[in-house]
Amino acid sequence: MFRPLALFLGLRYTRAERSNRFISFISLISMVGLTLGVAVLITVLSVMNGFDRELKSRILGMVPQATVTASEIIPNWQTLAQTIQKNPKVEAVAPFIQLQGMLTANGQVAGIMVTGIEPSYEKKVSIIHQHMESGSVDSLKAGQFDIVIGKQMADSLGVKQGDMVTLVLPEASPSPAGVIPRFKRFTVTGVYDISPEVNNIMAFIPMNDAATLLRLPAGAQGIRMKLKDLFAAPQVAQQAASLAPNMLMPSDWTSTHGNLFGAIQMEKAMVGLLLFLIILVAAFNIVSSLVMLVTDKKADIAILKTFGASPKLITQVFMVQGLFIGVIGTVAGTILGVILALTVSDVVGGINNLFGLHLFDAYFVNYLPSQLEWKDVAIIVAASLVISFVATIYPARRAASIQPAQTLRYE
Repeated sequence: MFRPLALFLGLRYTRAERSNRFISFISLISMVGLTLGVAVLITVLSVMNGFDRELKSRILGMVPQATVTASEIIPNWQTLAQTIQKNPKVEAVAPFIQLQGMLTANGQVAGIMVTGIEPSYEKKVSIIHQHMESGSVDSLKAGQFDIVIGKQMADSLGVKQGDMVTLVLPEASPSPAGVIPRFKRFTVTGVYDISPEVNNIMAFIPMNDAATLLRLPAGAQGIRMKLKDLFAAPQVAQQAASLAPNMLMPSDWTSTHGNLFGAIQMEKAMVGLLLFLIILVAAFNIVSSLVMLVTDKKADIAILKTFGASPKLITQVFMVQGLFIGVIGTVAGTILGVILALTVSDVVGGINNLFGLHLFDAYFVNYLPSQLEWKDVAIIVAASLVISFVATIYPARRAASIQPAQTLRYE
């Protein structure tokens, strides 16, 4: 703990005399730099946390987190699904059949990944029902050949709910006119809007209709799993495949979207490290201002030592001033950073809409996400205070080493 006299003198020195305005200016720059460094670091890490959250909720809310796929149709998929769901790491399961093809309408053609689903099961493992722009997933009825497509796909084909689209399959069928591709007309009964990447490539039809198109018997091609822990996906997929190792093949999100998740984590670490340098620069400014102050206050230090002040007291005096700059800068930066982290989504979104900038058209979200993590705030505050404390050690020890006799000889 600091002595009362050390606190008084340290805070007293923060108010510069007329002849020491430059030292006060350097101290102010140190405080402002520390404030900006802490605020920017909190804000940027919150934005990176927001992107991480959106990746997990949007992309991994639609893309299967873990699946097992059979080499042939699974007629009794309900039994397999119940067995898989007994795994404590599995939250929900759903059957599916996948096929690839092209959708055509109004002279437009687009490639599509079509998934045959059971709506009652799909809503347990997917977020599609939460992001329907029109229609409903429950509208997918077996035998009616209905389809739910994404907003970007609907816009590119020029269709809306109630319109017809044609699904063209890559398999060709022989006919008197030659070999022609197989195609089937579908009614658009729903349009969802999650993210551009998902909207452009994924469509959903009833699972029985998918089996009919592929000329397969009734059943499922695989089982999709929603997990309580995303990072357990490889292990859970392997465990599910071990139920029938000769028939089931495991797959999980780390092989399909792991690179995107890893990129966000790496960017968060690298951006955090680079912005942390702002705090280090501010700490060097604290060192500079204190060294200049020690040089300017040599006579005062010598007088204090003459009156019996110990080197420990002198050290504490200058540490108090350095910590004053660090604490004020850190507190101000934390308040500013928290405010920015909580409002940056609305502010940037308003600027984007006001000027029509389309800043997020290339990303998997259409706004700037932000998620404030108090753990990150605590780490940043602690690191800033520690660096501020370390920055005071050298100038304070230099002040304590001043010899009164040598200093007062020239005064």
